[in-house]
Amino acid sequence: QVQLVESGGGLVQPGGSLRLSCAASGSIFSLMYMAWYRQAPGKQRESVAGISNGGSNTNYADSVKGRFTISRDNAKNTVYLQMNNLKAEDTAVYYCYTFWSGSQYWGQGTQVTVSS
Repeated sequence: QVQLVESGGGLVQPGGSLRLSCAASGSIFSLMYMAWYRQAPGKQRESVAGISNGGSNTNYADSVKGRFTISRDNAKNTVYLQMNNLKAEDTAVYYCYTFWSGSQYWGQGTQVTVSS
């Protein structure tokens, strides 16, 4: 069983920055691929960014490339999402995600609102 707890969301003005954190329970964090998803009101949940277990490989949605950076600290069992130059269309609930041994795991989500 893996538990994921996100933090760091909030209200920010357009052009501002936020850093999301996702803390994972258990001893297998360093073996797991980790990802961030988001879901805006009335829209489907979409992938934002992903990172390999060692951190050497990352991938991003086209809409966030050059603005968002995913990273991880395996010693702290934590994955981060640094979000810069935020836009109104980035407003959503952001979820941490992983999968292991045939099961998918989601955090409870953290709200990010970009508004002036």
